[in-house]
Amino acid sequence: MMVISTMRFLLLGWIDDHYLNAKVAFHYYGFSWVQALPEFWMYSIHGLMLLAAIGITLGAFYRLATVMFFLTFTYVQLIDLTYYLNHYYFVSLIALLMMWLPANASHSMDVRRRPKLYRTMVPAWTIDSIKFQIALVYIFAGLAKLNYDWLILALPLKIWLPAADKIPVLGPVFKQPITAHLFSWFGMLYDTFIIFFLMWPPTRVLAYLAVLVFHTVVGILFQIGVFPLVMIGVTLIFFSNDWHRRLLKWFEILPISKSSSPPQNYSSSGFTRLVLYTYVAFQITFPWRYVLYDGNLFWNEEGYRFSWRVMLMEKAGTATFYVKDSKSGREGIVDNTEFLQSHQEKQMAMQPDIILQYAQFLKEYYQKQGMSDPQIRAEVYVTLNARPSRLLINPQLDLTTVEDGWQKKDWVLDYEE
Repeated sequence: MMVISTMRFLLLGWIDDHYLNAKVAFHYYGFSWVQALPEFWMYSIHGLMLLAAIGITLGAFYRLATVMFFLTFTYVQLIDLTYYLNHYYFVSLIALLMMWLPANASHSMDVRRRPKLYRTMVPAWTIDSIKFQIALVYIFAGLAKLNYDWLILALPLKIWLPAADKIPVLGPVFKQPITAHLFSWFGMLYDTFIIFFLMWPPTRVLAYLAVLVFHTVVGILFQIGVFPLVMIGVTLIFFSNDWHRRLLKWFEILPISKSSSPPQNYSSSGFTRLVLYTYVAFQITFPWRYVLYDGNLFWNEEGYRFSWRVMLMEKAGTATFYVKDSKSGREGIVDNTEFLQSHQEKQMAMQPDIILQYAQFLKEYYQKQGMSDPQIRAEVYVTLNARPSRLLINPQLDLTTVEDGWQKKDWVLDYEE
């Protein structure tokens, strides 16, 4: 899937659009040091990413390929926060896990090259770790849908589905008011419980058919790239060992090369187990960090990212920035299109931490233009799930005096129904 995804990224010219042509890059907290490189190096990094994905697919120089893919893919995702997507985060985590797994123990170029690597058995945790990560995505996504807007008001599906009325056959169905409510409840139940049906052999086939239907419909309705294909592909890991053996017989391109000595079972070190336990504990607890903050999570977005909240809200904003010369008192309006791409402006206008970063960028820019200690304020109006727009922050606040961090964003106005 990542071979296809990386080639798609290259062919669509997104390296130039996302990184090389951008005047501003917004960063994850603590990662401001991650910057885009010149054109040659950005294309080289994506070339290495593609080679690494091919290497993982073929099991060729697998250990090097997994490390290379994790580093290049994660680096690219850290360059600009506005391109954050849950499935990019998911891919980075799977790549991180695969660095520790013996996924080249059979049917691989590595086994052909070094027959001693061949294994007939691996510990259950090497497969269960991938199942665990997939389960977290689904279950947390399902639990996140247990809210009033999603279940009672059918928002944001009530906004999105009628817009798909041009789709053949299903278009008229999407226009019916009851459809949004049915989809909302089905989506919550599917995400929360599908893993358990995939784990239970009697329901596994029907559950996988549900996976196919669900992600196919989602892929048609929403432009979310290769994520539906990724989830359709990775959930095959829940099928039995015998099923996978039968499947591999159809792809016997790389016959198993056996060494003269009996194959050895794979054993893990104490350090590997410690890394795994730490990883599991982090993945279970980190998505819950939002409970440490007060207020509406969808409004202030404190603890929103990296918690598997998939397509839960329709949020949009307009942000007008003002720059004021502290010495002369003269104030003017900033033309955001002079600095931001349309995607960046859209994301910035509704996410508090990106608004703050943009204010810091504007201060540095206008200082270089000769302004004396520029003050930056912004009128930001945001609408959440089709409700009337309202102010996100105090429009008189000088944003250059605010520092971002893990602490509560007191400078974000409270959201009241």
